[in-house]
Amino acid sequence: MARLLRSLLFSPRTPLHFRPTPPSSLQLTPSTLALIPWSCALSSGHPSCSSRDLTSSPRASYATRPILPRRRAALRRKQERRTRKPELDVSICIEEELPDDPQIKSIAETLRKDVPDAMKVAFESLKDPKYQTRDKSIKNVNKFLKIQLSLLLCDDAFIRKLNKEWRDEDSATDVLSWSQHIPGLGIPILLLGDIVISVETAARQAEERGHTLLDEIRILMVHGLLHLLGFDHEISCEAEKEMEIEEERVLSSLGWRGKGLIQSAYDSLQDEDNFSDLSQDIKKATTVKDNKPKLSHILFDIDDKLLDNDGQMLLKSVGTFKEVISREAKIIIITEKSRAAITRAVEIVNLEEYISVSLSPGIFLHGAVVYGMQGREIYRENLDQDICREAFFYSLEHEIPLVAFSIDQCLSLFEHSFLESLHNRHYEPKTKILPSILDLPEDSSIQKLSFLRTAGNSSTLQTHLSEITKGRARIVESHPDVLEVIPLNASKSNGVKILLDHLGINTDEFEIAENWKWLGDRAALR
Repeated sequence: MARLLRSLLFSPRTPLHFRPTPPSSLQLTPSTLALIPWSCALSSGHPSCSSRDLTSSPRASYATRPILPRRRAALRRKQERRTRKPELDVSICIEEELPDDPQIKSIAETLRKDVPDAMKVAFESLKDPKYQTRDKSIKNVNKFLKIQLSLLLCDDAFIRKLNKEWRDEDSATDVLSWSQHIPGLGIPILLLGDIVISVETAARQAEERGHTLLDEIRILMVHGLLHLLGFDHEISCEAEKEMEIEEERVLSSLGWRGKGLIQSAYDSLQDEDNFSDLSQDIKKATTVKDNKPKLSHILFDIDDKLLDNDGQMLLKSVGTFKEVISREAKIIIITEKSRAAITRAVEIVNLEEYISVSLSPGIFLHGAVVYGMQGREIYRENLDQDICREAFFYSLEHEIPLVAFSIDQCLSLFEHSFLESLHNRHYEPKTKILPSILDLPEDSSIQKLSFLRTAGNSSTLQTHLSEITKGRARIVESHPDVLEVIPLNASKSNGVKILLDHLGINTDEFEIAENWKWLGDRAALR
């Protein structure tokens, strides 16, 4: 060690020059070295200190290297990171096509303070255990040195282009958000994301809801911010309720006027405490029609819009029906489910008086079955009978639950909780248990096969289905835990073409509906 020390102290290269300044009466020992202040500087020549400045103990010589101060500095920096709040880097921009309006400029200036304030309040709930559905990839914002977020104010034309490009929805909307956060990246900057708000849509909503444009933009900003922090009202009813609660908390904490975006949508349909009378609210509802064309039919893709991934009702989608009733238009339902399932779902929210599913045009079972005027069947494509039999043999051999859909009937070979889930959570008819494979319908009237997919069977199930369906049927993944087999030519888009031709509607009259809330893939027909 002494030899190593001397080689370091007297190296002809430019070394770090350590200058110990201990009191003359202090004995240098490992226990006292930590009490000595050390300083270091780059020396242009040879170091002025020599081995005579140090104790002859090899351990003491090793201890004279400034390791402990570096450790103390590291601990100090770590402690500072724990107590220091991250810098909030917020950019507020105005899209160039917006008019040069002093009110918009004033709102943009106000948002420079409002957005950081909302971020601070929203960060308080990131560790709240009551929010079970929030994506928790962002947990502790204090570990970041800086948090970046941008907000753009634009017009309807600009946000419509974004909505079409990113969500395949050719319509204007009120607010969009994009997360830029990549979990596990390990950089000291949290790229929270971008929020885009249409001032034109916000102005209309502000007038409808009786508050100022600034109030409405604040509400939309909070909604977009919560999306960036992992809240998502579209995945389930529980998630919708949790996001609604957090919206109200943030707005009330800051003393801002108005209700959250989710609650505002509810209020447009019903009184807060009177959901049981929802159908009566819709019946009495009126809408301004002066600038809206009269429509004959509305195409409504119901999957994940009226029903979430768990098959539960997204109640705010009922607002779509309110709009349809006000326009005296007929709904055309498009869904992966059976007609019996949608009939049952509509009954749950007491809308059967206004929507007769069995007597209306519709596209069901991924487009394998299409109903025309008066609910009469105009198209059906069945699966090959050999595919159905092979699938049921595989189901029995590997004990994988399988349900066959034959128009409005569900068939299987053995009981399983999967069958109950289809009925209780997804509203499908109760499954009929067949005695054997020989009892399958002989007329090949099966339009869909649904397999329960688990972590244990996913890979082998996918491989086997690919082999038996090659060139004769398609495999679709409608839900994370379900693999479905449908006819080769069955699709929602093909069903739409068949139905439009049946109704005598020219595709030139096909128009995308705009500015509708809670309506996913939607279109209006003049």
